[in-house]
Amino acid sequence: MRALPRAILTATAITVSIGLGSTPAHAGTGRGTAGQTLTATPTSGVSRTGATVTVTGSGYDVTKGIYVAFCVDNGVGVAPSPCGGGIDTTGSTGASHWISSDPPSYGEGLAVPYGPGGSFRVTLTVNPRIGDVDCTVRRCVVASRADHTRTADRSQDVRVPVTFAAATPAPTRTPPAAAPATTGAGGAARTTPPAVAPTGAAGTPTGGAPAAATAAAPAGTGGPAAPADAGDQAQVTRVSAAADTGRWWLVALVVPLLGMALLAGLRRRRRRRATS
Repeated sequence: MRALPRAILTATAITVSIGLGSTPAHAGTGRGTAGQTLTATPTSGVSRTGATVTVTGSGYDVTKGIYVAFCVDNGVGVAPSPCGGGIDTTGSTGASHWISSDPPSYGEGLAVPYGPGGSFRVTLTVNPRIGDVDCTVRRCVVASRADHTRTADRSQDVRVPVTFAAATPAPTRTPPAAAPATTGAGGAARTTPPAVAPTGAAGTPTGGAPAAATAAAPAGTGGPAAPADAGDQAQVTRVSAAADTGRWWLVALVVPLLGMALLAGLRRRRRRRATS
């Protein structure tokens, strides 16, 4: 019973591997009017920094030379142009290639001859710009077209569209919030403390005394402190007084309790001695 599931899994794996091997990822194929086949890999998600594309062709007329290049698509019946690398008869730029089995005399040794069945295989350097044209906006293609000896011949035009990867958005940064500041005496900036709500009359802190009365003049100035500084000093004075008062209440409560506990202990000792 276990042999059947294993056989099914093996057959499935073989089928998937054959399918993946026969169709390269991101490959694109175009067909010409005379039965030509042009395939490019990759053709989608191409890096915006540039990439190398492998191009293969078959079924081409070996009596007609062609250029294989990355070009701007101008529609059916119109030559793909401009192309990256221009008319590069040497193929030295990597942006275009000249394929011909019967080139002019000056092209011998420069043009790459067709293989069996009008086939060829070349690599192209692809970038998102062709001159002033932005290929992320306009349609650009890997194309074959008749060479410069047959510029009006459209029978060799075959196109494979190429798309580039989406642009990566720049990260956004949120600036830190600035602390509120006011200008004090002498024009110096300082942080303003939170305001304390009055409990008595307007401008009078707890205890009924104005803030100016409780504030001490800074040493060495010879005069009263600025109103804002006086408010700060008054607030600190009130906190200190409350803290001292709390300490005295604590002492007043704890000392009598300790005395009572001590007296109770002495009485117990006396009772024990008397009974013994």
